[in-house]
Amino acid sequence: MTEDRFPLQADLWTLWVDGTALPNPGKIGVGYVLRAPDGHASSQSIPLGRNGCNNEAEMYALCHGLEAAQEAGARRLTVISDSDFVVRHGRGEMQTRVLRLQSLLRAAGKLMAGFESVTLQWVPRHRNQEADLLARSALGLPAKPVPQPKRRPGKRFRNK
Repeated sequence: MTEDRFPLQADLWTLWVDGTALPNPGKIGVGYVLRAPDGHASSQSIPLGRNGCNNEAEMYALCHGLEAAQEAGARRLTVISDSDFVVRHGRGEMQTRVLRLQSLLRAAGKLMAGFESVTLQWVPRHRNQEADLLARSALGLPAKPVPQPKRRPGKRFRNK
């Protein structure tokens, strides 16, 4: 995780979430890492035993993580996800017509209303590796390889 980009504040908790469905749609696994303001972290890897799409998996991860944060006593929370769906829909910037997802969004909204403040923040997938590993391991999957930067063909440097 990139704690340097998300400095600790006196009462701010951080929740990293990720979900996976394999194949898509397929079996759902979720993972989250909850970090307290003092730096203590707890994590969970959960096979849900149900099928769904990747967006459902991401929303289930959010809901499970929010429940854990409430149980831990968090009042102010930053949620970090590599899911554009979770972040944009959770902020209310977008809406969906898919009933299963609407239900999960309502559940997440009710959970978020139980905090003094919740901020949803998107990060690229490679910055959410710990939660991703937990979600994948819930389904018995290995970690994804870290993406390597692609070289552009024909752009090689020459020594003169």
